[in-house]
Amino acid sequence: MINSTSSRKTMIWRCFSCFSSEEKQSKSANKKKDYPWEVYTLKELLHATNNFHNDNKIGEGGFGSVYWGRTSSGVEIAVKRLKAMSAKAEMEFAVEVEILGRVRHKNLLGLRGFYAGEDERLIVYDYMPNHSLITHLHGQLSADCLLDWNRRISIAIGSAEGLVYLHHEANPHIIHRDIKASNVLLDSNFVAKVADFGFAKLIPEGVSHVTTRVKGTLGYLAPEYAMWGKVSESCDVYSFGILLLEIISARKPLEKLQGGIKRDIVQWVIPYLQKGAFDRIVDPRLKGKFDLTQLKAAIAIAMRCTDNNPENRPNMVEVVDWLKGGIGKRKKEIKILKNKFYDETEDENEHSNEDEDENDYGDTTDYEGYTTEESTRRIRGGSTPIRKK
Repeated sequence: MINSTSSRKTMIWRCFSCFSSEEKQSKSANKKKDYPWEVYTLKELLHATNNFHNDNKIGEGGFGSVYWGRTSSGVEIAVKRLKAMSAKAEMEFAVEVEILGRVRHKNLLGLRGFYAGEDERLIVYDYMPNHSLITHLHGQLSADCLLDWNRRISIAIGSAEGLVYLHHEANPHIIHRDIKASNVLLDSNFVAKVADFGFAKLIPEGVSHVTTRVKGTLGYLAPEYAMWGKVSESCDVYSFGILLLEIISARKPLEKLQGGIKRDIVQWVIPYLQKGAFDRIVDPRLKGKFDLTQLKAAIAIAMRCTDNNPENRPNMVEVVDWLKGGIGKRKKEIKILKNKFYDETEDENEHSNEDEDENDYGDTTDYEGYTTEESTRRIRGGSTPIRKK
């Protein structure tokens, strides 16, 4: 365990103390840069985004808005503009710059630079022409079905490889804490880029977990994290399992049934898994164009990742290995999973409209304010849909 308050203060001090020295360095034309990003001026970013014009807005969340822009040299960029300056906003800005300044990987969104001055905090990223995964699964581009089966598997593998880097190669290790479809961006070749590190945690070598205030998105939270704030790499594994089911099925992590009941995607999958009806799990927009063996393997992997017991979940190295080459090895495990969930799952899951395509995320940003009944149910192994209080 580590003291999270102390680590936060250290991180903010380190992050913001570097601003002034980096700005001085950027003014020296003859001095070679020893950091991988640019320190932009406010004037540059106002010009690039047309004064943050609403027509340039490409995304919005609790943190603020993201704008498309083009620099004077013709480079397309995305600029995250924090909504308001507060202790929380300062923290998320500092964390994201700190994390992104550390990491370099083909499946992580690249930091181009930032601006920090007065009451503005701006983070500049590479622009992703194919937007976010959620746009293709549930948003404006979903009807176009640009994600065929091979692209979906490639996106799943790319996202998983980004997590392998964070969990096993970065030093200190990094737990993302907010893996979800809207935080997987797609470049011009549909290569997955894991994004948004505002909730990320640095985990020093030898530390297995930290206990912290719960942050993240409903439907993706591991039960032990939602219940007790116990965050570890296994929490990201759980979230990735939910994401993998979402990629396969194009179903949302949470859907609203009659009477305000919420059902998560794992509950939705289980009845089909019991029956071996894998074709009912896959996105119908694919019109049957998928590899059945890969589909079965991917579902098995997702179910392993979303095991209620974090000790039973694989690590992301294993997940990547299974997604890439362990296809044949998963057939037996599929059968085991079918038997396991058939024994433990009640028929109550069958009552809902299984063909309903329009789902409702409900609350999709911060966890705060949501009942812990869902987490209790998952930990105890129950399967009855729950109500939001």
